[in-house]
Amino acid sequence: MTPKVQRAAPPFLQIADHFRTKINEGVLPQDSKLPSIADIARDWGVATATAAKAIKQLQDESYVRSSSQGTFVDLGKKLTSGPDRLQMLRATGSGFRRGERVDILSAELIPAPEDVAMGLEINEGDEVVQRRRVYRDDQGVVAVSTSYLTGQLAVAAPELLEVGPLPKMTFGLVEERTGRRAVRRRDVVAMRPVPEDIADVLGVEAGTMALTVTNQYRDQNGDPTEYARDYLGTDRELSAEYALD
Repeated sequence: MTPKVQRAAPPFLQIADHFRTKINEGVLPQDSKLPSIADIARDWGVATATAAKAIKQLQDESYVRSSSQGTFVDLGKKLTSGPDRLQMLRATGSGFRRGERVDILSAELIPAPEDVAMGLEINEGDEVVQRRRVYRDDQGVVAVSTSYLTGQLAVAAPELLEVGPLPKMTFGLVEERTGRRAVRRRDVVAMRPVPEDIADVLGVEAGTMALTVTNQYRDQNGDPTEYARDYLGTDRELSAEYALD
């Protein structure tokens, strides 16, 4: 493969990235006011049109709202995905936005269903850790999330089988005990019927179609470390932003 020079992101994306990171890390919490477009342009040494484009980018990603009074952090019904939480964990030591909380619903060893076995690249029926939790904020349920890890990891990290929050989440605990660092992920977004055991938590009828995000994480050796699926709460938004050059 021919090497390619990586160009810096456009200035408006650099500015948007700066404020997005501060919002994700909780430095700019819900309802806090961002600098004015004129102040951003002056501080960053860019045209006001560039500063305005950065704010528009954050609006499009559902991070802020703007009015005649200014621009304010407004996460609203925005989803915090597994990858978001991993990024926040590494940056701040916490995988939660301000105002979020988690309840661990279960933690147990089960035989791997077919899709989980494929995701972890093991045999169907092999023993896996299943951890299920519900994330909530002041808007209600963010997501019901279920993680699966190979049964061997419960030997290195028996806390995985405890019904309680993990100080470093599954990512941090696995890395600490085994040296296996999640460095790559694959996401699949799909509409799926809500299972009975999740329907009550989401407050919907079993079989209702809901937006789901399935993540497969791999370590530095290319081996799967975790397979997870989130069922999103009602009216939650899923957004992503990527540089195209």
